[in-house]
Amino acid sequence: MRIRARLLAPLLAVGLITACSGGGGSTPTQEADAGSAAAGGQGGGSFPRNETLYTSGTQWGPPANWNPLREWDYATGTKGLAYETLFLYDPNTDEFSPWLAESGDWTGDKEYTLKLRQGITWSDGKPFTADDVVFTFELGKMETVPYHPLWTWLTSAEAVDEHTVTFTFSVANYQEWANHLYSRAIVPKHLWEGRSEDEVMNGANEKPVGTGPYAYQTHDQDRMVWVKRDGWWATKALNKDVKPKYIVDIVNSSNEVAMGLLLQKNLDLSTNFLPGIANLVQGDFGIGTYYGEPPYMLSANTAWMWLNTKKKPMDDAAFRKAFAYSIDTKRIVEGVYGNLVKASNPTGLLPQWEKYVDQNVVGRLGFSYDLDKAKSMLAEAGYKDRDGDGLVESPSGAKISLKLIVPAGWTDWMEAARVIAAGAKEAGIDVQADFPDYNALVDARNAGNFDLVINNDKQLSNTPWSYYDYIFRLPVQKLQTTTNYGRYENEEAWELTQRLDQVKTDDVEGMKGITSQLQKILLEDMPVIPLWYNGLWSQTTNSVWKNWPSNEAGKPKHAPTVWRNWLEMGGVLMLTELQPAAS
Repeated sequence: MRIRARLLAPLLAVGLITACSGGGGSTPTQEADAGSAAAGGQGGGSFPRNETLYTSGTQWGPPANWNPLREWDYATGTKGLAYETLFLYDPNTDEFSPWLAESGDWTGDKEYTLKLRQGITWSDGKPFTADDVVFTFELGKMETVPYHPLWTWLTSAEAVDEHTVTFTFSVANYQEWANHLYSRAIVPKHLWEGRSEDEVMNGANEKPVGTGPYAYQTHDQDRMVWVKRDGWWATKALNKDVKPKYIVDIVNSSNEVAMGLLLQKNLDLSTNFLPGIANLVQGDFGIGTYYGEPPYMLSANTAWMWLNTKKKPMDDAAFRKAFAYSIDTKRIVEGVYGNLVKASNPTGLLPQWEKYVDQNVVGRLGFSYDLDKAKSMLAEAGYKDRDGDGLVESPSGAKISLKLIVPAGWTDWMEAARVIAAGAKEAGIDVQADFPDYNALVDARNAGNFDLVINNDKQLSNTPWSYYDYIFRLPVQKLQTTTNYGRYENEEAWELTQRLDQVKTDDVEGMKGITSQLQKILLEDMPVIPLWYNGLWSQTTNSVWKNWPSNEAGKPKHAPTVWRNWLEMGGVLMLTELQPAAS
């Protein structure tokens, strides 16, 4: 999840911070209206404050659907609060926890057997069975369903009995399968069967029926409201009980408004990017973050700069590597973000994957900001300033003029792009930061009509395989919509990525052996340049709820967020461990 912001004037009378907005600024009246909304004063009725958790930061428009297959735009909480997954995954401990499933094991080289918990019911009272699991996975046979590619190596899913499912594969992609086990929201067959492919993918699925701890209550233009339901299976099976009776997710009008709501204690959890939050954490404002010091947030994804390897001079590995040395990431981390993010490791692997980083490879091939090194590498590769304008030409003598694109209005990335362009020019590379409309950028990126672009699509997951699949996937298509935007073609790297997928998840040494080779290729050829780790933006207040996830001793360490696709990575457990502040 990527939340953007526009730098604004100091907020309210605090005078300590610079807030951010993804759109226009708000007037005092708008802010008062937002406060009223958080207190239950706008559409959808009022809710007792001491029983209600107010969140914001995930949605920037009115809730439009409750379809868990639409993982990019379903209403906040659709997956995780209403619909659930077979397992949960904790990225901080690298551990899976059985959830709807009681257990799961590879019972053959290409066979996986799933045992489901008994006694689980859907919110309409119907029993949850193996047929629901089989049906959900078989929806992936529809070409427009996001997990359709699974069926290129999954050959069958069969219900052995009411609580047992056997999956048979043509290829055992252990890493990828583990990801499906905690990512796929299971839907009820009795309500979804018979729907057309268009309904399955584009239907709003109003008033969803799930197995989770919350049910749909209401929604309005400015909010999504969930209510705790009786009979959630985990209360009896796992002694887990979500504490808030209501969860109200407020639609963002701006990050400035979110900051105001936090300060007024009308918001309990903000998952917005809020620059300047460090001043409030260190001051006496009752606002907390996961860490009490920089970078304040857990790392969620890596921001990368993609170079279009089908265009000159980006087709030259020597040029790409020299470019990497010109990027002053420290200046971005400190000057643009105020230390709310961390500079990336040269491999791009997130801190949670540190055990897979081959320090010997990084020591030999890694890069860091060094203008002299950038200049000398350019010269050695034949890039020289032939006309005395301070900018190098290509070895053929052709002028070099490149555009680095990021979406207009994404001001943190806009500022970062300016820093990158300035560093490149100091090294002698003519780079202009350019800010097209987001949709225009996506079209250009996917079609390969760009020079340089920043992207952070790939979130933290259970396996670094997902990152290498993102970087090296082949074959290159006419439109690259989710992976390998730089159109880099390296058969060895792609073969290694597929081999990594087929290493068992508990074979850490086997994974390390392959990731080491992939890191070597990445750092030698530099098809994409890792920049910084975006944070899992999360700011909390203790006025109504306490015991938020943090790194303090004795505190829970689950993901403190309601971002899409993160409730199954610990966010739902956060809700079971919150405590009323009054107690």
